[in-house]
Amino acid sequence: MSDVTEPSGTTAGETTLERLSYLLTLSRPRFWLYLAGPVLVGVAYAADSVIELVSPAAVVLFAYFLVPANVFLYGINDVYDRDIDAENPKKEDREARYRGQGYVPVVVGLCAVLPVGFAWLLPRTAWPWLAAFLLLGAGYSAPPLRFKTTPLLDSVSNGLYVAPGIAAYAVVAGANPPALAIGGGWLWAMGMHTFSAIPDLEPDRAAGIRTTATVLGERRTYAYCGACWLAAAAAFAALDPRLGALMLVYPALVAGVATSSVDIARAYWWFPAINTVVGALLTMGGLWRLYG
Repeated sequence: MSDVTEPSGTTAGETTLERLSYLLTLSRPRFWLYLAGPVLVGVAYAADSVIELVSPAAVVLFAYFLVPANVFLYGINDVYDRDIDAENPKKEDREARYRGQGYVPVVVGLCAVLPVGFAWLLPRTAWPWLAAFLLLGAGYSAPPLRFKTTPLLDSVSNGLYVAPGIAAYAVVAGANPPALAIGGGWLWAMGMHTFSAIPDLEPDRAAGIRTTATVLGERRTYAYCGACWLAAAAAFAALDPRLGALMLVYPALVAGVATSSVDIARAYWWFPAINTVVGALLTMGGLWRLYG
């Protein structure tokens, strides 16, 4: 693929297939289930019958959060992080480096407004959570808010990752999930985001970016993540001790990484698989109510 950028912002000689391939890479397929997975969990715990698991609204919501929402979330991040990402080694192989292609902001914008086309399928209870996802997703990366450059707000705003699950629960149940579930999920997302920022400590500092991780430093960031995940486990344990026990895997993992010689850049890439397994177990727990 050519890296010669034309004045229009498109890349010379780039075919439609290459553009689609770039957008696919931009959407971080390894992380697709970070948004779509909570939808499955929310549906599994909200459903009172098997047929509700595949209701049209639930299926549409899952499809949106599987790909388009990821294009929106990571695309807006890449557009506004273009200068920062010039020094980020992750953009060399595992992720895509935005080069100013004009079609990228257009596609990101279309993915942002796509929920308008299917909102009529959803109960109004779900609308605020869709709006929260979009507003926090944009505010995290885009000025003037740009939460990612404000310590603590960068962490708190990443509760956006549980918004799809809350919306899905509301779609099926017609009401919000228990407050403890919302709080536990939000705390889990805060810890996950801040843990993922540790490999970016040096690139962020080199670019003059202040985050929770750059302010705390590596060791204290491990402690912060562990505290978030312990609090999340406690919240879920208050709902069901088995859920709390499952969520203890996260503080155990961060303690293991912090006290071992494992490279954080390597450990970071374990978590898509770990989160998939934990999410599958959570979903199976919800489904057990229907089949058990």
